[in-house]
Amino acid sequence: MLENLAEKIQGALRKLGGRGRLTENDVKEALREVRLALLEADVNFKVVKDFIEKVRQAAVGQEVLSSLTPAQQVVKVVHEQLTDLLGGGTSRLTFAAEPPTVFLLVGLQGAGKTTTAAKLANFLAKQGRRPLLVAADIYRPAAIKQLEVLGAKLKIPVFSQGEVDPVLIARAGVEKARREGFDTVIVDTAGRLHIDEEMMSELAKIKAEVCPKETILVVDAMTGQDAVTAAGAFHRQIGLDGVILTKLDGDARGGAALSVRAVTGVPIKFIGTGEGIDGLEVFHPDRLAARILGMGDVLSLIEKAQEALSAETARKLEQKLRREEFTLEDFRTQLREVRKLGPLDQLLGYLPGWSQMKKFSAMEVDEKELVRVEAIINSMTPEERARPEIIDASRKRRIARGSGTTVQDVNRLLKQFADMKKLLKQLGRAGKHGKAPFALGPFIR
Repeated sequence: MLENLAEKIQGALRKLGGRGRLTENDVKEALREVRLALLEADVNFKVVKDFIEKVRQAAVGQEVLSSLTPAQQVVKVVHEQLTDLLGGGTSRLTFAAEPPTVFLLVGLQGAGKTTTAAKLANFLAKQGRRPLLVAADIYRPAAIKQLEVLGAKLKIPVFSQGEVDPVLIARAGVEKARREGFDTVIVDTAGRLHIDEEMMSELAKIKAEVCPKETILVVDAMTGQDAVTAAGAFHRQIGLDGVILTKLDGDARGGAALSVRAVTGVPIKFIGTGEGIDGLEVFHPDRLAARILGMGDVLSLIEKAQEALSAETARKLEQKLRREEFTLEDFRTQLREVRKLGPLDQLLGYLPGWSQMKKFSAMEVDEKELVRVEAIINSMTPEERARPEIIDASRKRRIARGSGTTVQDVNRLLKQFADMKKLLKQLGRAGKHGKAPFALGPFIR
């Protein structure tokens, strides 16, 4: 996510760290590189100008330059200003005092609006709400069918009436929600290849008819300044309450994420990450700013883990760890849980300093390794998984043949597992004496 931008900004600020004391010229030179990085990332030039000026004013003050760690103080200033640029605090959805709450999704064609509607419904369902999807895009071929397929996959009802007036469809969908006890309605409207009066007029009529609590624009982050331009046009003509940026984990340079709030004043509510139906995250300005500066985002990683791991699974695993009964069967279960969280490289991107570690150590993440390890464990008998110490040379040859790997691969796994058990044992002892938060045991891989 925003890898090129992050790498260049981190590189510019890292140069300051090699100097014991900083001068105004040192800071100005670093900020010149930051400015170029932002412009290359397609950030609005006025936004860049204001941002750099604010950072410069804060960073060249006596408190910063005369401090014991001036370079760290400059990074702190940049983080604060980046967070402010991205919106300051987290902007949550607001809900009506009396259900149903209506969310109207708008946007240009190709931004991923229909998929985002399903992702948002899935997100709300996980929060304990009962959403209804309304298919009001009658123009794009198969748009209604796409929403129905996604709804069926998620077990979330979809209301449609075919190719009739979208205003009537939206009104009927809200009436159905009111009758049948749905507390949230998500209306998927039609997009166009470009902004035109006909589309805006139709959206204005739908908005007037259903009175949404929030009108949310879905924009493709990969379109850069075009996304910001679209956001400005929609906000001026129909009024927006929030933005969802899709494809932010793709080849996005970052311009849309860093410009849209400053240019339009409309907060970013969510970011879309990945093609999976779970790929929607609440947008936290401070966390994205931290990731851009290489500080990581451990809070988001923990939230993803808590969402994927059931409380019961975590509790049982913690008990096994406490009793030192962790087996290869449990290890396999944990591998499967990790794979639910998403691509391994994406997960490691949440860790502080991972981008630099990968760059300077030439480290690569091999997703196939997880598949290989699981295949080896699958080729063992239940007894071997429970008591790996009984696995002798002949058993290793059988396991290797059965898993399509080598004896060396089997030996490597057994050694890694033995080392991990030693570590867990040490953590367990520390936890008993209150020296370690043993509840984190289930998240250790």
